[in-house]
Amino acid sequence: MAAVPTTATLLTADDLLAMPDDGYRYELVRGELVRLPMSGHQSSRIAIRIANRIGPFVEAGALGNIAGADGAYIFERDPYTVRIPDLSFVRAERLPPEDAWAKFLELAPDLAVEVVSPSDSANEVQEKVNEYLAAGVQLIWIVYPIQRTVTIYAADRAARVLNEADTLDGGDVLPGFTLSIADIFA
Repeated sequence: MAAVPTTATLLTADDLLAMPDDGYRYELVRGELVRLPMSGHQSSRIAIRIANRIGPFVEAGALGNIAGADGAYIFERDPYTVRIPDLSFVRAERLPPEDAWAKFLELAPDLAVEVVSPSDSANEVQEKVNEYLAAGVQLIWIVYPIQRTVTIYAADRAARVLNEADTLDGGDVLPGFTLSIADIFA
């Protein structure tokens, strides 16, 4: 998701929430509004494939909540950083009361999944990974459709690249969850 700065005025999460729907998705990065371009059919399909595998696993164990590409998280205040992973998971014991879900959650998800689009630069992807880790995200999956790989980052910041012969697992965040990398791209 290549980000395009749209303003130099520092905004808050409430400003972002109050924006009219113009068909685009936006994030805040250190108070600056950033428009996210459409990700494309392939990226969306892959995110949904992963969600369709994680969802039943999470629900069967009452493990927590998953959110799609509209689930936003406040990572910083003053200035605000609000990020929206393509897919995310928060453990049940960390979830705020459900009435707080109407706004952005003020926490880092336990798992963040990003599906890289052709318009995403390597620097933008790495910046997002660094922000996720700094905010406390415990597990990050960066999915590269063109290369057909998934790069995994854990809290120790070590990157591990998996290819279609490998199996993705939920580690300490989703113990027992597995997904063949080949199935993601099938």
